[in-house]
Amino acid sequence: MDTAQLQQVRAWLEEARRVVVLTGAGISTDSGIADFRGPKGLWTLDPAAEKASHIDNYVADPELRKRAWRTRTVALSAGPQPNAGHRALVELEQSGRLCALLTQNVDGLHQAAGSDPALVVEVHGTTREVMCLSCGERAPMERAIERVRAGEEDPPCRTCGGILKSATVSFGQSLVHEDLVRADAVARSCDLLLTLGTTLAVHPIADVVPLAVRAGARVVIVNDQPTEMDDLADVVLRAAIGELLPPLVAGLPPVDGR
Repeated sequence: MDTAQLQQVRAWLEEARRVVVLTGAGISTDSGIADFRGPKGLWTLDPAAEKASHIDNYVADPELRKRAWRTRTVALSAGPQPNAGHRALVELEQSGRLCALLTQNVDGLHQAAGSDPALVVEVHGTTREVMCLSCGERAPMERAIERVRAGEEDPPCRTCGGILKSATVSFGQSLVHEDLVRADAVARSCDLLLTLGTTLAVHPIADVVPLAVRAGARVVIVNDQPTEMDDLADVVLRAAIGELLPPLVAGLPPVDGR
């Protein structure tokens, strides 16, 4: 790791007043959550799991839904916890610099670590809730999991009988327009954009990088493999997020007025 680069990024963080962070699957791997397309990714090792992520397949195939519910039950029982990377972002927030935490992740670990939910934009939804595809009703995921544990293999909505799924955005579903508008706005107004654990290959959320560049913000990319936007970054760091981030944000002086 280039010490001079680390010192430079630390200096930029101290100067910054409006930091936007974009996180991807790489920040949660230390919590035991596999990424999707890496060598040991969920979809790499289990193509059926990728099939379930397409809304048409999920709706059409009851057996696929049953399998998905079994997988969710096991995953929830594992109880993944926030790691040092998540906690470091809470410390960054407490310094008064963080204006938005955009995440491609659906695991809810940012909020579990203590991040202000008002600052978190979950562009791909969350597995912490379920939603009905017919009436749109939402409820905590644990309620549906309890029904699965009690013997319901494919629990329907108790209000209308419709199909339940995790409140994530599957392939074939639209992202929430308001989330994209907010991401666009904060990217255009930030003075530093920090991306963590994302290959920046998923659009439109990856477009926050060129938006921030055009607005004059500094861009720092942290990922263990090359990304599609490394050439736009002021600094690219190849390191484990849980090891790199805590010392970068430790003891940041509070911004004026904090």
